[in-house]
Amino acid sequence: MRLILLGPPGAGKGTQAQRLVEKHGIPQLSTGDMLRAAVKAETEVGLRAKAVMEAGELVSDAIVNAIVAERIDQDDCAGGFVLDGYPRTLAQADSVEAMLADRGLKLDAVIELVVDDKALVGRIVKRAEEAQAAGQPARKDDNPEVFDERLREYYKKTAPLIGYYYAKGMLKGVDGMASIDEVTDAIEALLAEVVRGN
Repeated sequence: MRLILLGPPGAGKGTQAQRLVEKHGIPQLSTGDMLRAAVKAETEVGLRAKAVMEAGELVSDAIVNAIVAERIDQDDCAGGFVLDGYPRTLAQADSVEAMLADRGLKLDAVIELVVDDKALVGRIVKRAEEAQAAGQPARKDDNPEVFDERLREYYKKTAPLIGYYYAKGMLKGVDGMASIDEVTDAIEALLAEVVRGN
């Protein structure tokens, strides 16, 4: 099962990705984690990424794509994976398709967590309050100003992927404003359909 989770920040992609990992035994591939792992392992592409990051620059698509390609070749991805936070742009989406095609693979589904932006702001404020009440630091992006900036960035760069995957007949929408368990159940129902259709 090879999946992409789409949706703006705060939509619950990380939570649902973890549940997919637990239920299906496939790894969650987050670009941040993959970058850190490649740098730590000092792979060829990891060393390139390290040099760029140490120079204070953004890691290029070419490096990110190479790190993803390197990661999906690892044994634990043989049964599939969940891509979380990648692809972020149309160019990266084309790269995913090409790297999978090179390996005789394809995506099974792209699941969009459909959410209400205004309600999302309330959700992240609540998340910050809950963290503080539990004596934990709030995530640095759990403040409305930072969140608003991330949301704008999402609509500018990542939201076009919704049309891209819709046109390919791969996009499946789920109500991301439902409870966590309801979202999980809806995703599982969609995946059962995908499996039946294959």
